[in-house]
Amino acid sequence: MRETDKKQLEDVIEYYDHTRYDYRTAWDDSDNPAVHFGFYDEHADKHSDALQNTNRTLAEYAEVKKGEAVLDAGCGRGGSCFWLIKNKEAIPTGITPVQSQVDDCNSKAKELGLSNQVTFVNADYCNTPFEDASFDVVWACESLCHAADKAAFYKEAYRLLRPGGRIVIAEYLRNERPLPPKGEELLAAWLRSWAIPDIDSQVEHEQHAATSGFSHFEVIDYTSKTRVSLRNLYEKSKLFKHVSKLWTYFTKRSNVQHQNLIGSIRQYEALEAGYWKYCLLVGRKDR
Repeated sequence: MRETDKKQLEDVIEYYDHTRYDYRTAWDDSDNPAVHFGFYDEHADKHSDALQNTNRTLAEYAEVKKGEAVLDAGCGRGGSCFWLIKNKEAIPTGITPVQSQVDDCNSKAKELGLSNQVTFVNADYCNTPFEDASFDVVWACESLCHAADKAAFYKEAYRLLRPGGRIVIAEYLRNERPLPPKGEELLAAWLRSWAIPDIDSQVEHEQHAATSGFSHFEVIDYTSKTRVSLRNLYEKSKLFKHVSKLWTYFTKRSNVQHQNLIGSIRQYEALEAGYWKYCLLVGRKDR
């Protein structure tokens, strides 16, 4: 593993270890715990429903069927895996390099009585321990952003998929490269606070997918359906910003936690300035 990739994994682990409490208490702690944004549409107009609507939407685009093997690449707290079992009768495997997330996932699976229907693995989704053609679907919900080498993720996903397999990704995309200097500065203020090395443009994602072998690759702009959720996080973060700073000063919160909150503010500011968009990316491996 390259030193840059190793350092990025270490940053991701530190980030999620430090923000574990924040995600658990401030965003969602239902039977399908979420570490992602919600989609607001005719199916959902409340926070908890919107979070589950994200799973429903990705499952529809990926055409997930009963009994199919799904790799949740960057599974977070396992919410999508639990949703896929209960709503699609799929066979999910969650993968994350963060051992505390694996522990939380296994604990929740036991609580829900689903331990024998799901597997959680501590590993890098760009370099997995699985055999070729192990999955029908590779699913990445707001997780690909953490990869230092996005092309490596696409290559590994293609290897893991069976013929006819699908990839579905919910991701942040920069609107151009490079952005104006102020745009790059604002984007970086968000990304480094969330342990994200960079985000790619639509053209770059399309190139990664094509080079890896994916066909019928489509990018769908989902910003309008995600904006309410993005705005909610922004408002919560602004409200708590000064308290968080004070608590950090008195060591009641870590600097990583405080910067995570600041990043949530910068993310929405960058969105409003037109520097990035939220998209679904869907592709297929030919038979």
